[in-house]
Amino acid sequence: MMRKLSSLAVAAALAFIPLAASAAITAGTMLTGNMDQSIDSKGAQIGQRFTMSNVHSQDNNINGAKIYGHVCDVQTAGQGRAGKIQLCFDKLVTSSGNSYTLDGRATNVQENTKSNVVNEAGGAVAGMILGNIVGKKLGTNMGGLLGAAGGYIYGKNAKQQVTIPQNAVVTVQVLRAYRQASHG
Repeated sequence: MMRKLSSLAVAAALAFIPLAASAAITAGTMLTGNMDQSIDSKGAQIGQRFTMSNVHSQDNNINGAKIYGHVCDVQTAGQGRAGKIQLCFDKLVTSSGNSYTLDGRATNVQENTKSNVVNEAGGAVAGMILGNIVGKKLGTNMGGLLGAAGGYIYGKNAKQQVTIPQNAVVTVQVLRAYRQASHG
């Protein structure tokens, strides 16, 4: 009977070792993973949900985890306004099934922004044509040059949308993480 109790005590103690080792995710921990879907500033909505897979910490204490989050701010690109997406991180689920309420900030997001060269060149050409028409009406040859400069500036100021593509690498710095009670 005594041997059975001591075996149970050892087994119980050993069962809690992994639990204690994984019980805390400290502030400052860097987590890196891949976006499971694409998000773009033109179509994203505040509150839109996203997930990240293959999440791991730099020290690999966390490996194969999943992050759940949402878009907390989005700005559609327009004249003089660049497209922006702000991600908020809500929950981390480790590969062992432990769940954490997560508060973190993105420190690195792989995103795509289209080049603005076409807008700039198109604006310059359109401005030059319009400037030539106006310049001829005013009796000056400077209209095309001034129009081209104005059109280029207008094109330069027409900002592009931003896209976080599917499988993009995202790095999150943990600000706070709280272990959720298991429901088992």
